[in-house]
This record gives sequence, C-alpha cells and structure tokens, in this order.
Amino acid sequence: MKKRHLLVFSFFLFTIWLQAQNITPIKKAEVLTKVMEENRSIKISDQEYNEAQADYRQTNAVYLPNITASHTALATTNPLMAFGSKLNQEILTANDFNPDLLNDPSQIENYATKFEILQPLVNVDGVYQRKAAKTKMHAMALQTERTTDYLTFEVDKAYMQLQLAYKAVDVLEKALEAAFANKKLADNSFKQGYLQRADVLSVEVRVNDVKNQLQSAKSNVQNASDYISFLINDKTDVIYQPTDSLTVNMLSLTDKTISESRSDIQAMQLSTEAYQDMYKADKMAFLPRLNAFGSYELYDDQIFHADASGYMFGAQLSWDVFQGSKRFGKAQKSKAEFEKSKYQYEQYVSQSQLELNKAKRMLLDAESKLELTALALEQSKESLRIRTSRFGEGLEKTTDLLLADTQYAKKQLEYYQTVFEYNYAQAYLQFLTKD
Repeated sequence: MKKRHLLVFSFFLFTIWLQAQNITPIKKAEVLTKVMEENRSIKISDQEYNEAQADYRQTNAVYLPNITASHTALATTNPLMAFGSKLNQEILTANDFNPDLLNDPSQIENYATKFEILQPLVNVDGVYQRKAAKTKMHAMALQTERTTDYLTFEVDKAYMQLQLAYKAVDVLEKALEAAFANKKLADNSFKQGYLQRADVLSVEVRVNDVKNQLQSAKSNVQNASDYISFLINDKTDVIYQPTDSLTVNMLSLTDKTISESRSDIQAMQLSTEAYQDMYKADKMAFLPRLNAFGSYELYDDQIFHADASGYMFGAQLSWDVFQGSKRFGKAQKSKAEFEKSKYQYEQYVSQSQLELNKAKRMLLDAESKLELTALALEQSKESLRIRTSRFGEGLEKTTDLLLADTQYAKKQLEYYQTVFEYNYAQAYLQFLTKD
C-alpha cells in the first residue's frame, strides 16, 4: 500500500513539473528555418568551405608578384663593408683609396631602403596545385549542400518523433481514464459482492502500469524537445508541441534511383580529381622554374634619406636536380592517395546503392505492416467495446476486460509507431535519392 501511494505521489510531482515547463507550439517549417540559421553543423561546414577558399586564394602566388620593402641601418668599421657603403652612397673620393684608410677605416653609418619584386613566370607544379585547391573548394561547397540536405532529413525525423511522443501521451492518457473508470466499476462491484478483492487489485495494478507508461511517454516528449533544441541551437529549457498531428504521408518513391549528381557523390568525385591534380603537381616538381626579379635601392648616411639610388632586374632559371629522393617519395605518396580516392569513390557509390535498396525494402515492409496494424487496431477497439459493455453488466471476467484494455492501448501505440516508421522510410528515401 505504501509503495502504491509513493508511486501516485511521484507521478503527481512529475505532472506538476511537466506543466511548469514552457510549452511552445512549433511548426516543422519553423524548425527548418531555425536550423538553417543556427545549427552548429552548418556553421562548421561553412567554416570548412572558408578554409578551402582561403587555401585556394593562397595559390594566387603562382601568378601574382611577391613585393617586399625594407629599411636597414648599420654602422661598421669592416673594411669591405665600409668601402661598399661609401660606394653605394656615392660619396667615394680619391682619398678613400689610401691603403691606410682602406685597411683601417673609420666607422661609417649606412641607411638603406630597398624595394624588391619577385614575379613567377613558369611554375608548372604550382599551376596544378592551384587547380587542386580550386577543385577542393568546389567539393567543400557541395559537402555543405549535403550537410543542409541531411539536416533537413533530421528535422523531418525529429519532428515526427515529437509527433509520435505526443500520440503516445494521448493514447496513454485515454488508457488511464479507461483504467480509472474500470477501477470505479470494480470497486462498486466489490462493494456489492460481485467481485473478489483479487480482481480489484488486478485493476489497480493496471492503473499503475498505465501511469508508469504515461510517465515514460512524457519523458519522451521532453527528449524529443531537447533534440529539436539541439538542432536549432536553443539552450532554453522548453517543451515543444507540434501544431499538426502524426498522419500517414502517401508517396510513391520505390522507383527512385541514386543520382550521380547528388551533392555528396559529386564532392567525392571532385575530391578524386583534386588528388589527381596533386599527383600531377608532384610530378611537375621535377621541372625547372623561371622567375623574374627586380629591386630598387636607396642609400644615405642619414636615416630616411636617399641621396643615392640604384636598381637591378633580371631573370632566374632554377632547377632542383636532386633532393635526396624526397620528391620521388612525395610523388609516390600522392599517386597512392589518388588511387585510394578512386576506390573510396566507387565504394561510396556502392554503399549508397546498398542503403537505397535497404530503404526501399524498409518502406515496403512498413507499408505492409501499416495495413495489418490498422486492421488489428480496429479489431481490438471493437473487442474492448464489447467486453466493457459486458463487464458493466457483470457478464465479463475482470481479467478479460483488463486484457482487452491492455491490448487496445498496445495496438494504438503499435499503429502510431508504424506510421512513424512508414513516414521515416519515405523521408530517408527522399534523402538518398535527392539530386
């Protein structure tokens, strides 16, 4: 008896706590809008695209010049440096050729301002590296698009889970009302001597079982709400309530196929192309590079002055003939990465087809199960109606009534679970076959 009172008291406290929460009606379109604006996965994907874009912009150095400016100040008594500094400052005189002054010069100050430019002319490996970076950037844009598709699917699933949770609460609340009504009838029959105490206790056990199930169902409402809050990045403690009920979505999707234009498949293909370009770049690293260079220099014996100036320009052809087999190993590695990416692409497409076949079977199974559970629901409902009527007239056993009541609640929950599975299978098929 104490245990039963404690259970009722706990359920009462849970109900008060649940009612104290902020219940907010919400539409699926509203959830989707907030997800597109606030979801962390989308923001992470956007930043990954920005990283790839920044890597591509760095490859502009293949075509654009490298320009630097510097100002150097020094003081020296080094014979060679002192003579050269005077020569750069254009203040050299005949007296400076005196051997004593050449060998032991006085301290001289030199201030030099220098502007340098390096212009790449021929850099074949850099061209392929730039191409690979651009391809990777496009692949990341497609991955971002697929992330959006996935979150759209997740919103569908989360919203259906919320609908299912509320359906379970509704079913169990009605089952609890029926259990209380049966208990009232059982108490009256017990007082009149028509039932034994054991029958009344069986009814009370049924009431407590429904209470436990209802408590779990309300917890599932909170769990579904928490997941929606996670998707929309909302940290407030809120219980969401769907504005529409869980119903069957009748669509014909079994003839859908995997499209190679699906964003994630295209991204995998572009990733393979990027690895191929990197392999070509490593092979082209064996070729020489041609760069143009130039500089303009200003000299004086006072800071930030420019009494003397000069310039220089030219071109350099450089060729790293051998780097201790480093380039050979790098080219071998990039080739292996390219070959691996081809296998990964083929495996990904094959796995996607496998998932599609599985999803189609799941949809067909759910459709068949939906018909059976709908029929079973109608039969259990009619059975409960008949037994309830007979029980009120004293013509039905308590155990038979409780069994029919339990069976009806169970069939309702099974039916709505099947509706969820059927709608989920359709949403998953749409996700897999999206172009």
